[in-house]
Amino acid sequence: MATDRYGHFLYEGTEEGAAHLDRAVEALLFFRPEVVEAVGDLLAADPVSPVGQAFAAYLGMLGTEPADAAVARGRFADYTAGLDRAALPPRERLHTAAAESLLAGDLRRAAGLLERLTLAYPRDALALFVGHQLDFLTGDAVRLRDRVGGALSAWDADEPHRGPLLGMYAFGLEESGHYDRAEEVGAAAVARNPQDVWAVHAVVHTYEMRGRYADGIAYLDARTGDWSGDNFLAVHNWWHYALFALEAGDTDTAMRVYDANLHNGTSAGLAMQLLDAAALLWRLHLSGIDQAPRWEALADAWTARADPPFYAFNDVHAVMSYVGAGRPAEAERLVADRQRWLERPGAGSSTNDAMTAEIGLPVCRALVAHAHGDHAAAVDLLWPLRRRLHEFGGSHAQRDAVQQTLLESSLRARRHDLARALISERTGLRPDSPYNRRSQARLAAAARGEGAGDRRPDGLSISNPHCS
Repeated sequence: MATDRYGHFLYEGTEEGAAHLDRAVEALLFFRPEVVEAVGDLLAADPVSPVGQAFAAYLGMLGTEPADAAVARGRFADYTAGLDRAALPPRERLHTAAAESLLAGDLRRAAGLLERLTLAYPRDALALFVGHQLDFLTGDAVRLRDRVGGALSAWDADEPHRGPLLGMYAFGLEESGHYDRAEEVGAAAVARNPQDVWAVHAVVHTYEMRGRYADGIAYLDARTGDWSGDNFLAVHNWWHYALFALEAGDTDTAMRVYDANLHNGTSAGLAMQLLDAAALLWRLHLSGIDQAPRWEALADAWTARADPPFYAFNDVHAVMSYVGAGRPAEAERLVADRQRWLERPGAGSSTNDAMTAEIGLPVCRALVAHAHGDHAAAVDLLWPLRRRLHEFGGSHAQRDAVQQTLLESSLRARRHDLARALISERTGLRPDSPYNRRSQARLAAAARGEGAGDRRPDGLSISNPHCS
C-alpha cells in the first residue's frame, strides 16, 4: 500500500508515484519551479491519482494566470468525467471537491473545503499550503493565520516540513497584526532552512509594516543568495527590496532593482510579476516622479496579455499601468469590459464576481478619475472602501498603493480634514516613515496657502454624503 511521507494512504497510488508526490510537495513548500515537473512525473506514474490530479489543478489556478487555469480546467474535467466520487476515500474526496470549486472560480468554498480537510488531516501539507495561498488571495488574514496555527501541534519539532509551516504561520501572524511574534516565528523558520523564501518574505513584511526600512534592506542583503535564486518568489522579494529603498528615499536604488529584477526585456510577463512592477512605479507616479519609458513597457506587457476577467487584484494593477503610461483609454476599455462581464447571464457565481463588483471596479474607476484630474471623484470612490480593500486579496503592503492613492487624491482635491486624518492614522502606525513626513509637510503647506473659508470641514463630497 503506497503512502506519502506523512503516512497518508494514496488511493490509486504506487510507490513510484508516492516518491514523486513527496518531491512535488517539497518543491511546492519552498516555491521551487521543479514542482511542475514533479507533478507531471506523479501523473505519469499514477494518472488517476485523485491527489495528483488535484495537485495539478491547484498549480493551474494559484498563479492567477488565465491560460494556465483554462488548461487545468480541461484536464480536470477529463479526469472527473467518469469518476465515481462515492468510491473515493474522505481525504481524496475533499481534495477533489476543493479542486473543482477552485477551478469553477469559487475560491472561498475551496478554502473552506481545505479547512475541513486540515481539521481531519492536519499533516496534509498540500492542503495546508493551498489553503494558505487561497486565504491570501481572498484577503482572509485571520484564517491565513489560524489555518496553519491550528495544525502545528500535529507536527513534531524536528520534522523538516515544520519549518515551512512556521513560515506560513509567520505570514498569517504578520497580516493579522502580530508583528513581533511574526518576526520571531519567521526567523525561526529561516534558521531551520535559510532558503525558505516564504519565511524570509514573512519577516520582510514585519519590517515593512513597522517602517523599519533600513532593517529590511539589511536583512535581505545578509542572505541575498538564499532568496534571490531560481524560485517563484524571487521577483516579489526583490519588489520588497525596492520598496524599502523607495520608502527610505533612495529612488536610484529602487529603479536599479526595478530594471534588473522586476521588469525588463527578459521578464516572463506573469501577472504576479507585472503587478509588483506596477505597484512600485505607481508610488513614484503619486509623488510626481516621471517614469514614462518604464510605464510604457509595462503597459505594453499588460496589453499583450489581453486577460479575460479572472482576478480583480490583477485588473487594478493593469489599470495603474495604463494610467501611468498616459493611456487612460485602455484603462477605460478594461473597466467597460469588466462591467459587461458583471452583467452577463449567470453572473455572481465566482469569487471574482464579488471582488470585481465591490472592490476592483470602484478602485479602477478611481484610478481613471485620477488620470483625468478628477481627484474629488477618486476620493468619493476610495473612501468607502478603505477598510474593505482586503476583500479583493493581496497583503497590507500591496494594498497600500491604493491607500496612498486615497491620500494623494485627498490632498489634490483639497480635502484637508480627510488628508489630516489619513496622515494621522499612518503616522500612528509608522511614525518614522519619510513618506508620512512628506505628506504631513505638504498638508501643512497647503493649509497655510488657503483661507479657512475654502476648507470642507467634513472632508467628504456633498454629492456623496454616504461615505463612511
